[in-house]
Amino acid sequence: MEIDTHHDRAVKILLIRLRLIGDVVFTTPAIRALRQRFPDAELVYLVERAAAPVLSENQHLTKLIIAERPRGFRRVIYDLQLAQRLRAERFDAVIDFHGGPRSNWLTWATRAQTRIGYSMPYKRWPYTHLVKRPVQTEPRHSVMNQWDLLSSLDKSFSARPDPQRDPVEMNGNIRTALSVFKTLNTNDLIRKSITGRARDEQKIDIVVIHVRVGTPFRQWPVEFFIETIVNLATFDPELRFVVTSDPSDPSTTNQIITEVHARTGRATPLVTSADHFGVAELRSLINNAALFIGGDSGPLHIAATTTTPIVGIYGPTLPARSSPWRNPALITESVDVGELPCRPCDQRHCEPGDFRCLRTLPAIKVISATKRALTNRLARNLAT
Repeated sequence: MEIDTHHDRAVKILLIRLRLIGDVVFTTPAIRALRQRFPDAELVYLVERAAAPVLSENQHLTKLIIAERPRGFRRVIYDLQLAQRLRAERFDAVIDFHGGPRSNWLTWATRAQTRIGYSMPYKRWPYTHLVKRPVQTEPRHSVMNQWDLLSSLDKSFSARPDPQRDPVEMNGNIRTALSVFKTLNTNDLIRKSITGRARDEQKIDIVVIHVRVGTPFRQWPVEFFIETIVNLATFDPELRFVVTSDPSDPSTTNQIITEVHARTGRATPLVTSADHFGVAELRSLINNAALFIGGDSGPLHIAATTTTPIVGIYGPTLPARSSPWRNPALITESVDVGELPCRPCDQRHCEPGDFRCLRTLPAIKVISATKRALTNRLARNLAT
């Protein structure tokens, strides 16, 4: 299929992916590929505010359009106005990476000549070009599912994406990096880590641990995080830990900090929190860390845009579908609960609060993977 270029302006392509941070990260290989194929095109991305920082410094995009999420009847008025704005942009093509009801309607409302989306029951009507999801005999990564939509735009996209050639990306900027450095420099524990000096003149490595995910189905128990930190602090006394969580839930990080210090009996602080960091600040923190640990959520996939070693924790989801999509040469450990008849989970069968797949994933498995990652990192540093 060819995009109509019979007009006196650059080709305009709208990309839509609403909602979750990790899902937006998964579209970044496709963004880069589109820019390489259409170097002069205007690439515009419609995204909700929470995930916008993932794309705000993306050099392949011409601009972002932020879709707000007002409640009630205000949503109807807002979306009508947003639809008018999108139609006025006169896009030549729209790729709906999302496939939800809202993105369905907004795709149709653009009136673009080419509108590409997934062929799913009751959701085909907005599109001029439908992409069937392949029959899956094996789990398939979400990046590949996003990439499939490009094939309707150009045959050159028929080749599968490769994590080494087509990794996820999120760019930082010096302003954010300086802001993070300034904030952390007021914390004695972190300041010593950044400057690389402690009392004994040894470098202190930071381990960033994200302890709260967006859905309880993917929440590893808090007591397991505590056990992991206590064990790692014994394994390497020079490690320091920064715990991050949802800013609206500081109680979790406070509980972890209190429990770890009580169990270790260390006079020197081991753990601090960075709950107040936004998406861009979190990436800057992870980018300067020795290691990241976290469940299958947005921060894990933000970490994948750095070269920092990663330990991902998987219960209801499968690493084959949502592991960090980056160069395989980078240190990445995926720890999951193993074979269960209910995996991957549709989140409809567990009793509220009884998510056994993660409760049966013991801390020792994450601890072992973390020690492996730290040892491999040290070996690589010594080799260079």
